[in-house]
Amino acid sequence: MASPRPTTIACEVGSVSADALAVDALARLQLTARRSGHEIRLRNATSELQELIAFVGLREVLRVEAVGEAEEREQPLGVEEEGDLDDAAVHDLHDL
Repeated sequence: MASPRPTTIACEVGSVSADALAVDALARLQLTARRSGHEIRLRNATSELQELIAFVGLREVLRVEAVGEAEEREQPLGVEEEGDLDDAAVHDLHDL
């Protein structure tokens, strides 16, 4: 019996240059993957590559795996829910 194919594929891009050709190739790869029911997640993208992806408006298309992101898509460490400031904090702000 064949095992099911994964829906998310990690693509190691740590050594990929941050240039237009790389972004174009990654976008085409993502398009091909989505047409076959998969998604590409970029792993170990440099900050320069991430900035270029954001600059060209493809941040929602070319998704970068967070450092330490698990396959089960656990919440990243350090993320806290928003909440209201307590009364003491609000009073301290008014005193400024």
